[in-house]
Amino acid sequence: MKRSVVHFMVFTLFMLAPQLVMSAMKVGQAAPDFAGTASNGKSYHLADYRGKFVVLEWHNNGCAYTQKHYKSGNMQNLQKEWTAKGVIWFTIISSAPGKQGYVNASEENNYLSKMAAAPTAALLDPAGTIGHLYDAKTTPQMIVINREGLVVYDGAIDNRPTSDLKDISGATNYVGLALGQSMSGKSVETAATRPYGCSVKYPGSWF
Repeated sequence: MKRSVVHFMVFTLFMLAPQLVMSAMKVGQAAPDFAGTASNGKSYHLADYRGKFVVLEWHNNGCAYTQKHYKSGNMQNLQKEWTAKGVIWFTIISSAPGKQGYVNASEENNYLSKMAAAPTAALLDPAGTIGHLYDAKTTPQMIVINREGLVVYDGAIDNRPTSDLKDISGATNYVGLALGQSMSGKSVETAATRPYGCSVKYPGSWF
């Protein structure tokens, strides 16, 4: 079977069955608690935000799929839109030292300023502790936690699994849908999808 045919089949599966191919085990369950230090030097504890919606965004500034959403301004627009509505937004960097996407606090602060990013905080997770806690697989990967501390969405940012900036337009944004539906007291229609992007560069990974 030719590689192009295989790629087409994978893409088709992604588009047609997002809720069947995911790690749905986390959706509906309590979000694992964690504490992390951000690039601003402050410590953040998930438990302190019970009663608020929280978004976790796995990030790697060297990943073309992450760059798609930052160079287009898509991720920053989401951050600004939802934090303005009281949502807590944590960008999480689980790249290990020496791996693609690893940054120190100063480098991340410069990046946030350059990109006009607006998360609540960027958590530095070089040991991969938070990433493994949530079984984060790709950058970007998005998780939405509701006011009760339950995971209501886990997966891709949208339904266009490419690194092409042109695919932002017209895409179904799963994060915005999950937040809007859940904040309105509705069930999240698409609660789990396959995340796409670069693999998270955990310590000990060979890539």
